[in-house]
Amino acid sequence: MNSSARITAIGTYVPENKLTNDQLEQLVDTSDEWIVQRTGMKERRIASSEEYSSHLAFKAIENLVASYHKNIHDVDCIIVATTTPDYAFPSVACQIQDYFEINSAGTFDFNATCAGFTYGLHIANSFITSGLHQKVLVVTAETLSKVTDYKDRSTCILFGDGAAAVLVEQDFESPSFIVTHMGSKGSGGKHVYRTNLSVTMNGEQLKTPGKMVQNGREVYKWATRTVPAGIDSLLQQTNLQKENIDWFVPHSANLRMIESICEKAEFPREKLLTSVEYYGNTSAVSIPLALQLALKEGKLQKNHLVLLYGFGGGLTHAGHIIRWSLDER
Repeated sequence: MNSSARITAIGTYVPENKLTNDQLEQLVDTSDEWIVQRTGMKERRIASSEEYSSHLAFKAIENLVASYHKNIHDVDCIIVATTTPDYAFPSVACQIQDYFEINSAGTFDFNATCAGFTYGLHIANSFITSGLHQKVLVVTAETLSKVTDYKDRSTCILFGDGAAAVLVEQDFESPSFIVTHMGSKGSGGKHVYRTNLSVTMNGEQLKTPGKMVQNGREVYKWATRTVPAGIDSLLQQTNLQKENIDWFVPHSANLRMIESICEKAEFPREKLLTSVEYYGNTSAVSIPLALQLALKEGKLQKNHLVLLYGFGGGLTHAGHIIRWSLDER
C-alpha cells in the first residue's frame, strides 16, 4: 500500500464522573472480584445528564489542539465514528464544524461500532492518499452509559464514555500507514445490537427499547477467531514478523478476551496496550485512549511499529500496521 498520510496529533477526553465496581454492586447482583476476574475492569467514566457525545468530542479536539499547537481551521474533512450521536441529525461532525468554525470542511458521521477508530483511519488514509483531501480530523465519541441497561448485569459492568481525536495530514515522505485489513460478518449482527423498537412476545416486553443487548459468549468466540486471522493477514502483506511489532493495541472490549486473542495470535502480553482497567469498554474510543495512556507513560515512542485492531458489532473488524510518528508536542 502506497500511502501519503500521516497521523500527526492525538487528543482524548473522558468525563469526570467515575463508576466503580463497588458502585455497581449497589445496582445489580455482582461483586468487584467477579467483575475483575471476568473483565479486568475496575472503573468506567460516565457522562453527566447534560453531557453528550458532541461535548466529549469538543474536549478531545481541544486537548489535541492544546497539546500539539495545531491549527484545525484548514481541516477539509471531519469524520466521526459514533454509535451514540446526540441526534439522528445533525451529525456530530456538523456540530464539530460549527463549534470550531471550520469553514471549508465536509462532514459526516459513520457507525462501525467498536471498529470505528480503525475504520476512520482507513477512510482518512484513503481520502488523503487519493488526493481528495489534505487534512482530515478523525473523531471517536461515545456516551454508551445512555444506552446501557443498568438492570442487565451481563452488560452494565462493561461500558464507559469518552472521546478521542486524531489529525491525519498529507505527508509523502513519512506516511504512517503500512498495511490495512478489514472485513465484516453481518450474520453475527444478532449477537450484539441496539434497537429503538420494543421487542415483545405473547404481550410481554423482552428487551428494553434503545438499550444494548449482547450475547457475550458468541462475540467472544467470533473475536478470538477473527482477530488472530486478521493479524496474520496484515503480516502476510508485508515483510514484517510479529517480533518486529513494538505494540499491539486491540479494542479494549474485555481483558480476558484480549488475553485470549494474544495467546492465539502468539503476541506477548508485554507488547499489549489497553485502556480497559479504568475506562471500561468505550467502543470506538478504546484504542486511542490506550495510545494516549501509553504516550503518557512513555511507552510509545517515535518510529515504533504499532498494530491496531478494532472489532465489534455488525460484526465489523479492521486492523492497521502503522509507524508512529506524531509531530513534536
